[in-house]
Amino acid sequence: MKKLKNVLKISLVVTILLLPVTNIKAQGEEGWYLNGYALYAFDDGFDSYYTGGRYYEGKIKGGLQWGAGIEYRVQPEMGVELLYLRQDTNAPTNYFALTPEFTDFDLGINYIMVGGNRHMPIGAGNVEGDFGLMLGMVIADLENPESGYSDTATKFAWGLKGGVTIWATEKMGIKLQAQLLSAVQSMGGGFYFGTGGAGAGLSSYSTIYQFGLGGGLAFNLN
Repeated sequence: MKKLKNVLKISLVVTILLLPVTNIKAQGEEGWYLNGYALYAFDDGFDSYYTGGRYYEGKIKGGLQWGAGIEYRVQPEMGVELLYLRQDTNAPTNYFALTPEFTDFDLGINYIMVGGNRHMPIGAGNVEGDFGLMLGMVIADLENPESGYSDTATKFAWGLKGGVTIWATEKMGIKLQAQLLSAVQSMGGGFYFGTGGAGAGLSSYSTIYQFGLGGGLAFNLN
């Protein structure tokens, strides 16, 4: 939560400093843009049953989610973006079977997304409103630090985002953004949430939802 407060404080200061800049046009143009992202992703819980009738529940811990996207605006207000986001975190998990068990998994989350972005000039100044929808996949790397077991799962993912871009110059802007990413059935399939043994895969799934706040930088490459 302290990291989130720091991100929000920095975003607020940047917004206050840049809003008076009114001689820079917010109107976009056709062509290429490079977007860098840094957001705080909040905690999200998951739970399910796996082979043998055992039950588990856990939490994907919040933390820094960072990445970049390359966008081509086919029109000044419409763009298509290829986006990559990464988060390194932990997934503390409790098991309920004959005896309670606990493992704090190491988890790496990679989103590869393609989406459409809508850009809307706000007034005649240097601010653009942004909204986007995304589809793609999540590649999640899971490791049990107690047993040394590791696995990778690839699942379908979707997302949406909204915010503003404040153009500090004609070529560089500051992004403020809220975002939701969902990894459908991401905690099932090849993941084994257990403390030992082999061949005990999951027989059911749990969809996760990651809400993030933050921003980044936008670069006009034209």
